[in-house]
Amino acid sequence: MFLYMISRGKKPWNNGQKYLLKIIWKYEIVFRHLSKYTTIELNNMKDVFKGLNDPTRREILELLKGNDMTAGEIVEQFYISGSSISHHLDVLKQAKLVIAEKQGQFIYYSLNTTVIDEIMKWLLQIKTKNT
Repeated sequence: MFLYMISRGKKPWNNGQKYLLKIIWKYEIVFRHLSKYTTIELNNMKDVFKGLNDPTRREILELLKGNDMTAGEIVEQFYISGSSISHHLDVLKQAKLVIAEKQGQFIYYSLNTTVIDEIMKWLLQIKTKNT
């Protein structure tokens, strides 16, 4: 439905779709000349969209944009339980939007922009086919 709305020039309905559109338009020129096929699989796309759908997960991604953080540092930025943040981090890891790297007794989370790049490239390919 979302891709149909983009192709018809209609505005998206929810915040996850608005967030994705903002990213797409911001980087459209950069990805216009990328190769025709993307390496991301459709099954993983479902996980990526699930990861981007929740406002808490999008805020975690915004935090990680600045620098790598531990789960404890991320929890300090929210008014929800550590187990809820842990669940959100697991969803983001399954979508490969974040990378977890153990350093000593801490696990540092960092943003994986490769998946975002591949999704934007794929969406721009759809957009250019319909315009």
